[in-house]
Amino acid sequence: MNILYIVPYVPDLVRVRPYNLIRNLTALGHQVSVATLCANNTERIALEKLSMDCHQILAQHTNKWQTLFSCLATLPTSMPLQAAYSWQPKLARQLESLVNQNVTDFDVVHVEHLRGSRYGLFLKSIMKSKNKKLPIVWDSVDCISLLFRQASKKSRNLSSRLMTYFETNRTYQYERWLLGQFDRILVTSSMDKSAFESMRTTGKEQTEISVIPNGVDLDYFQPIGSGSREPATLVLSGKMSYHANVAMAMHLVVEILPVIWSQNPEVKLWIVGKDPPQSIRKLAENPAIQVTGTVEDIRPYLQNATIAVAPITYGAGIQNKVLEAMACGTPVIASSQAVSALSILHDSDAIIANEPAKFAQLVLDLLKNPERQREVGQAGRHYVEQNHRWIDITSKLERIYEQVSH
Repeated sequence: MNILYIVPYVPDLVRVRPYNLIRNLTALGHQVSVATLCANNTERIALEKLSMDCHQILAQHTNKWQTLFSCLATLPTSMPLQAAYSWQPKLARQLESLVNQNVTDFDVVHVEHLRGSRYGLFLKSIMKSKNKKLPIVWDSVDCISLLFRQASKKSRNLSSRLMTYFETNRTYQYERWLLGQFDRILVTSSMDKSAFESMRTTGKEQTEISVIPNGVDLDYFQPIGSGSREPATLVLSGKMSYHANVAMAMHLVVEILPVIWSQNPEVKLWIVGKDPPQSIRKLAENPAIQVTGTVEDIRPYLQNATIAVAPITYGAGIQNKVLEAMACGTPVIASSQAVSALSILHDSDAIIANEPAKFAQLVLDLLKNPERQREVGQAGRHYVEQNHRWIDITSKLERIYEQVSH
């Protein structure tokens, strides 16, 4: 198939979903053209790497000023800021030119995220004006209004709470409308699918919603064999500019770690992920906490920590941080929120706790039991091998493309 894949951010090892879907679609023999926005030299390098795994790349430069202008222009309207955040008229015109020249060549358009949805709507209007049909799949990834409802109540950051409170109803109404605009809707979890289905307007023809979970690159994320791990070391990973991850890290440090340190003061914490805000960087004033910021390779941290922790208090979709740690054979202790999208065996594939005191005690117990660490780490690795191979997930996506294009 000839696929036009529109994603509002450069696919890379951090934005793992589009990166691996594109690579595996190519591996399955499809021709993938990628349209995206590029903000800096690091992303340009990532695009060069991605170009080896796709047919062609259409990229337009973006910056914070363009994003701010788009968002400000949207404020007086009912459109949520998320839908305006990545709008770049130059990329839209480039897409228009592409489909005008090659509309009969493309079998399907894949548009990722609420931030990319506007490009899908734009192409739909172009096709309608020409009385032509081009199937468009919207990969929402997560239900953003569901995430915002949680963040407006649980985020520790006042500005995040205010922003999500302002955006929640606008986003809900817009997502509700989008459910009827495309040929298929994709989400990463059954929780997000249920949230969307609860928005449905009765009496109207409904677009089918399909769950396409995230996977993990099992060749890239692997256990390090019999090598010893750092003693009494916890790792918390994720994009640290993301408000849910900031809330998770603060919850861990403020409410869980003091209980752990009261019984084992030797415990260390690695907070690993790009763009940590000042509130997270300041945590490194404690010598037991290391805040790395952006790292070239996250694997050594996952592979060498004793335990990976994910005490997420709110969120949506599948938590890649959990899958990657499990793939590295690292035992995971997580909140139920962190694994709600996974079909794991609790206390076997991963250990689950929600209350801070209970979470802390489970960490302390596991630190004392190397054999249990190995058992949970091996079970976690087996789980992702059985359920989250990217090639299997991409094959499911391939079948959806075939359905909408016939």
